[in-house]
Parts: sequence; C-alpha cells; structure tokens
Amino acid sequence: MFSVDFQSRVPIYEQLYRSVARMASVGALEKDEALPSVRSLAEELGINPNTVQKAYAMLEHDGILYSVPGKGSFLSGDENAAACQREIAAENLRRAVREASGCGMKNEAILAQVAATLKERGEAK
Repeated sequence: MFSVDFQSRVPIYEQLYRSVARMASVGALEKDEALPSVRSLAEELGINPNTVQKAYAMLEHDGILYSVPGKGSFLSGDENAAACQREIAAENLRRAVREASGCGMKNEAILAQVAATLKERGEAK
C-alpha cells in the first residue's frame, strides 16, 4: 500500500506523509479507515518505527489523521488531505518555475509549457 524510495533525497517520513495525504485526497483511503499500526508499517517498509511515528504525528497535526488510544490511527476524512496535497503540488510547481527561470527560460516559455501540459491532460481552457 505504501512505499518509500531509499534513493530519494526527500526524507522517508516526508515521503510517507505525502503518500498518505495523496491517497486520502484521491479517495484511495476512506473516511475513518484505519491505517496500519506504526510497528506493522515500519516492518513492512523496513524502516525505523520512529520514522513512521513522525509521519503519523505530522499527519495528525495537519488534521489528516486522528488517533484513538489503544485502537490506532484513522483517516479524518475532512478536506485537510486534499488541501495538503494541493499545497504540496503548489510548492512543487513554484520550485519548478524557479528552476526553469533560473536556467534562463522566459516567462512566456514557462507559461506555454504549463499550458501544453494541461492540454495533454485535457485540462486546458
């Protein structure tokens, strides 16, 4: 269900955070659905349980998860997951624009590339 890329420069807890937020925002996880326990997910992924706990704590802080003592962590089901996913996407877009601009790409070329990408997806207006 979850996976991490050990070669990525993105910290594992952040990858896990993004994975859960993405799955929640697209409906792959249902409201009030139980997530794997910290220990079982850590074993499944081959990572330290503290890493999973950190990701779960961040998700709970952002309102994507809630925990019930003795029962586990559950998807909250509100709009926080989608909002977090949109913010991650917006930050990725900002980073890409800064990188393209830093390489000498003109604003018009950047906008044209965004429009072409949206058109490929059938989302251009």
